[in-house]
Amino acid sequence: MLAQLIALDWGTTSLRAYKLALGGQVLEQRSLSSGIMQLPRTPRIINGQECDDGFELAFDEACGDWLDQQPGLPVIACGMVGSAQGWCEAAYRDTPANVANLGISLQTIRSLRGVDVHIVPGVIQRSHLPNVMRGEETQVLGVLHNLPDGAANDVLIGLPGSHSKWVEVADGCIVHFDTFMTGEVFAVLSDHSILGRTQQRGAAFDGSAFDRGVHVALSTDGEIGPLSTLFSARSLGLTGELSASAQPDYLSGLLIGHELAALATVQRRRRNSVHLPSIILIGNAQLCERYRRALVACGFARVTLAEQATERGLWQLALAAGLVIQHPSR
Repeated sequence: MLAQLIALDWGTTSLRAYKLALGGQVLEQRSLSSGIMQLPRTPRIINGQECDDGFELAFDEACGDWLDQQPGLPVIACGMVGSAQGWCEAAYRDTPANVANLGISLQTIRSLRGVDVHIVPGVIQRSHLPNVMRGEETQVLGVLHNLPDGAANDVLIGLPGSHSKWVEVADGCIVHFDTFMTGEVFAVLSDHSILGRTQQRGAAFDGSAFDRGVHVALSTDGEIGPLSTLFSARSLGLTGELSASAQPDYLSGLLIGHELAALATVQRRRRNSVHLPSIILIGNAQLCERYRRALVACGFARVTLAEQATERGLWQLALAAGLVIQHPSR
């Protein structure tokens, strides 16, 4: 089966490349550690020219052989590659942002291989505390494409990660989203604070320790806020109540618990209802499972995990841009 599209999910720390056939079927995929903040530096010859540009080098490493096999394959990319620090800036689109229409607003850069790379714009929510996303809008589209019409209006789409996003959608538009720096805060605390000094990492997931952290965040003890409860990750170790190997998962549960407690409060207030929306999670399966456990504890009863959201979203945007054709059976 011949490929129809090369789709790139190009973030801060990683580059994922997909070779897609008709209908968006994944023929081959690769993952490289060549995010925009850690690009290759060793020069090499590309298309007869010596090149030391990190973006060109990473692009050639990710899919140069695919383009050798099928010259002229269209290429689409989402994520931080379109940021001000990326290969070519693709200006944000304001909320409410129709995610399907982002495909007609692509920014294009010509690569050394002579192939145009079409970059998806991000989304900005303008307020006294602005919020932005790059890459998540494409994943949201990938989810929406598989939902029945109108079903997304009572769904909250969660994208756990270094900067977790919680996205509200209405009539195919991103209307509001919140960002929590939970993953990055966990990394900073574990690597650069006193909390990491007594942690023993690398052990198997400790569900009991994780659940304990979640429940502390949700308890009356957690009402004082994370800046106070975080110290328990150290004090419980000092008193012998939390082993060194359990401390990372306890800290993870504590941070995620505080994130989701705040999310639940905000959702009830916005909806003027005690009932919480259904949740669709997108992302790493292991991390999403942590969030699923914590979401259920927070009262979010309906939680599902979406698969291949990025690939599906990029295919839909390529369709909208006219880079590929619709599957004949659709």
